[in-house]
Amino acid sequence: MAYARIEIAPSILASNLARLGHEIAAVEQGGAGAIHVDVMDGHFVPNISLGIPVVESLRKATRLPLDVHLMIERPEKYIEGFVRAGASRVLVHQEATVHLDRALTMIREQGAEAGVVINPATPVATLADVLNKVDTVLVMSVNPGFGGQQFIPGAIEKIRQLNQWRASYNGGFRIEVDGGVDAANVTELARAGVNTFVAGTSIFHASDPAAATRQLHKLATEALSQRV
Repeated sequence: MAYARIEIAPSILASNLARLGHEIAAVEQGGAGAIHVDVMDGHFVPNISLGIPVVESLRKATRLPLDVHLMIERPEKYIEGFVRAGASRVLVHQEATVHLDRALTMIREQGAEAGVVINPATPVATLADVLNKVDTVLVMSVNPGFGGQQFIPGAIEKIRQLNQWRASYNGGFRIEVDGGVDAANVTELARAGVNTFVAGTSIFHASDPAAATRQLHKLATEALSQRV
């Protein structure tokens, strides 16, 4: 199956931005497969965070894929800028645009991988007409906008449903989960079908971010053979 490899994507929203280079080096040492970048506009979500200049700086600091999550209204206006800045993947919310098909097409035309995101209250079925055009589906397991929230269990059933569907869509797509991911739930998530695990607080607030990254990867990899 495509995208069978387990990938830990530490979210720099939870990192110490004053020591960002050091923080990235630590999670690279721990075997991180990507760096997750949360972009918030204060409109689509009630917070403001990182933008294009940070992505440009990150691109210089790491060779890992930059997994750029646009929690912004009218994402079509900014796709080209983020890809030019170094985004490897651009993920847009189903809820943030009335032109989802167009946005996904734009991402691929710019040369990046295209991803779609759904909030906790959004059914998986709303993605039925675009699953053949995505490289990643990100299931939010918290309400977006802030780090450190508790995991919403309903995300697991969505992941299972996507896992059943993906073999029928263009050879498959990556299933990603974001929100409250830690050592207590990573095994169940991997068994449900997740490939990419976004983890912020559980990695960057740990005493040893490299070890925390390594532990999540180990637990998810061990669970891979037990997927149902």
